[in-house]
Amino acid sequence: MMKGKKIVLGITGSIAAYKAAILTRGLIKRGAEVQIIITPAGKEFITPITLSALTSKPVISEFFAQRDGTWHSHVDLGLWADAMVIAPATASTIGKMAHGIADNMLVTTYLSMKAPVFIAPAMDLDMFAHPSTQHNLDILRSYGNHIIEPASGELASHLVGKGRMEEPEKIIEVLEAFFSSQQDLKGKKIMITAGPTYEKIDPVRFIGNYSSGKMGYALAETCAERGAQVTLISGPVGLKAVHPNITRIDVESAEQMYLAATEHYQTADAGILCAAVADFTPETTANEKIKREKDELTLRLKPTKDIAAELGRQKRDGQRLVGFALETNNELIHAQDKLARKNFDFIVLNSLNDKGAGFRCDTNKITIIDRKGMMAYPLKPKKEVAADIINKLVTLF
Repeated sequence: MMKGKKIVLGITGSIAAYKAAILTRGLIKRGAEVQIIITPAGKEFITPITLSALTSKPVISEFFAQRDGTWHSHVDLGLWADAMVIAPATASTIGKMAHGIADNMLVTTYLSMKAPVFIAPAMDLDMFAHPSTQHNLDILRSYGNHIIEPASGELASHLVGKGRMEEPEKIIEVLEAFFSSQQDLKGKKIMITAGPTYEKIDPVRFIGNYSSGKMGYALAETCAERGAQVTLISGPVGLKAVHPNITRIDVESAEQMYLAATEHYQTADAGILCAAVADFTPETTANEKIKREKDELTLRLKPTKDIAAELGRQKRDGQRLVGFALETNNELIHAQDKLARKNFDFIVLNSLNDKGAGFRCDTNKITIIDRKGMMAYPLKPKKEVAADIINKLVTLF
């Protein structure tokens, strides 16, 4: 998968910089072409001469190579690469990348990069766990970067914890998996629902839920990155869909989502129903704000249209349908029942009893269930969870 791939490898000022030599050698052995950019601090840990000998290319560190007007073009590097890998990535560089502080050649190249970016953090356990570092990593994830989580073990401080840069072999495996799956959905049309629905009570109030839309948007970005044309039907969320392969349709109510989903599923190869759609909506909606005239307010609710059941009924041969089940009790029984009733090909189960899973979280813990069995996954960032779900979907085409 790496043969002929052009990789920009960024190295920053961490003791783990010695692993960059092993990573470089491994990439070249697999047929990749590697161009190294190193920060000034990085050169304190490993020399450009060593790295240049491995790549047979000059190592780039400064903006200007000489004093004769020649310079290194970060724009050209951003267009040249098939991927950029920053390994090791220090807390300082991660912060600069997250906030666009382009004070060195590595960050400037990152900001010009057109190819996917993979970041392998390396730092002491307390630095990695610090809220500022975690916030910066969340920002980078939201930009579409791939974070290669550090491993746990003995650190340079001789403390033991999470912060060790992942081993070069594992980083190469991540890159190979990315390139092998990069276009496995090319030519497919995927419809995805995401976020909550709002059911109006009056002009200023509604019945809703806590869905942030993060899981659905991660699925949309993952499908788009892998070549699919994605129709994202989104309830009211504060997220952006950044990939050009995504067409976003904004809706508010369950009725609006029903109409959009039933229309667009007709031409889709698969539908992924990730939205948290209201099961009930007010029988009547007041035209004016309801005033507090007494101590009780009675709302009469009626069922909304069942999007999943309707799409399961419409599903034609060769078309796929994926559902979600967020449960609070008897999780497995409820999910298996929903799988059968809605005619899903598989269902993704998560539980609010699992810490870090469900609404408003950046992580999720899922079990994928089909008619042949199930597979449970550990707690992961939602971007990685999305990859697990799409890997399963790909096997059905």
